[in-house]
Amino acid sequence: MAQHDWWRGAAIYQVYIRSFADGDGDGTGDLAGVRTRLPYLSELGIGAIWFNPWYPSPMDDGGYDVADYRDIEPAFGTLAEAEKLIEEAHTLGIRIIIDIVPNHCSDVHPWFTAAVAAGPGSPERQRFWFRPGRGEHGELPPNNWQSRFGGPAWTRVTEPDGTPGEWFLHLYSSRQPDLNWTDPEVAEEFEDILRFWFNRGVDGFRIDVADGLVKADGLPDVTDETAPLPYSDLDGVHEIYRRWRRIADSYPDKRVFVGEMWLPDPERFAMYLRPDELHSAFNFDFLSCPWDADRLREVITATLAAHAPVNAPATWVLSNHDVTRHVTRYGRADTSFSFADRQHRAPTDPVLGTRRARAAALLTMALPGGVYIYQGEELGLAEVEDLPDEVRQDPVFARTAGRDIGRDGCRVPVPWSGETSPYGFSGNGAAPWLPQPAGWGAFTAQRQADDPSSMLELYRRALRVRAEESALGDGSMRWLERGAGVLGFARGDGFVCVVNLSGEAVELPGYSEVLVCSGELVGGRLPADTAVWLRR
Repeated sequence: MAQHDWWRGAAIYQVYIRSFADGDGDGTGDLAGVRTRLPYLSELGIGAIWFNPWYPSPMDDGGYDVADYRDIEPAFGTLAEAEKLIEEAHTLGIRIIIDIVPNHCSDVHPWFTAAVAAGPGSPERQRFWFRPGRGEHGELPPNNWQSRFGGPAWTRVTEPDGTPGEWFLHLYSSRQPDLNWTDPEVAEEFEDILRFWFNRGVDGFRIDVADGLVKADGLPDVTDETAPLPYSDLDGVHEIYRRWRRIADSYPDKRVFVGEMWLPDPERFAMYLRPDELHSAFNFDFLSCPWDADRLREVITATLAAHAPVNAPATWVLSNHDVTRHVTRYGRADTSFSFADRQHRAPTDPVLGTRRARAAALLTMALPGGVYIYQGEELGLAEVEDLPDEVRQDPVFARTAGRDIGRDGCRVPVPWSGETSPYGFSGNGAAPWLPQPAGWGAFTAQRQADDPSSMLELYRRALRVRAEESALGDGSMRWLERGAGVLGFARGDGFVCVVNLSGEAVELPGYSEVLVCSGELVGGRLPADTAVWLRR
């Protein structure tokens, strides 16, 4: 494959393995299933796949609780099968990015079980954040930090002698102890893990909680909710990524890092993208933005301005495995996204949401930089919000006592074919690990492949044009003034994108050809909630 700076304009497809395709018929997605669908992904037109964690894991947090960073979860397959998948993908011109989870591991990881067994003051405990509790008998957590999954960020262990003992830090589930990056062994371990997978042909890593590895000295209480958090975006994290970048750059072909950081300050965000650190990072301001022309223009302009000084490409994303699918969000009265209020079960108009999602797809693919596509969005899948409580597996649901129903609704297995569940997800008809809704037969890849008006065909056409048009992908853009509620911009000498969020049909600028349109033009005008790509 060509070794240019491919990530700068790549279209990357996110695979949540458990829910993508089941090859062995046990109801859980696996690498065998992914391998059978590589031709589908090649035809879709993507240039790389990002896999959520595929490592051995108890699956307390969907694989983000890693028990072994150098192997494959047995339910997904084997290391040899992963190597074969990488080879087959490369043959199709598709690169492979895998998740790395450096902030925390599983409580069954050998390091953590050894730390609990070794007792206070041991070298094994230095790899984690073990601390004595506060209060007369150490019965209170060491500080007031809260887990991002709800409840305290500390859990007390029982010492080897059977007495209540120290507490360990976990900013997520209590089964995900945070690693202590001040311990040299932790840094050395992850540098070796990078080499392990790079040597097997992996083209890059998506870094989970990239901003969170360094904690403030002394682990101080959070006393001001508006102040910077003592466990996010500390300056020391940048030296970690400089060391990682040197490892990536030591390989003759291009190996890359993409960071996951939810940061409010675009300038702090851009620091991670300096030439000797990460190559790119997810743009969550864009994902969270409401369907509003002025707000979207502000976010796009600010994003490009923040990336420009470090010459990094922007990355655009509408959905992922952690957020409410955008077909559902865009059909609500409030079309924004926030973890503080996920608007679970808020009324949504699926027809309006789908219309806007089609327009948003063309917007994201036309913007300068790279684009990520979450599995199923190319099929127009909505959030499944009516899952029975007894099948929910996201720890957020349990840790908030159901106040937050969690993220399972965007992780329901993909429908491939047929009229009833499992819709081709499991070839032998096995029930999927999360139930699929009745009525998803209308959304299967098989059904949509024969329909030129389908969401799948829209994505295929747009990705094909995106690959063919030299003006698209990496590069620059300039805004065109098209009136209130309308986004218009030009790229290169002859490409124009117009997105109408105004509520009324609008006139188009002069053009010689319609390249792709998310809906039908009416009398030569662009209807509301519709986007079009034009050639002048």
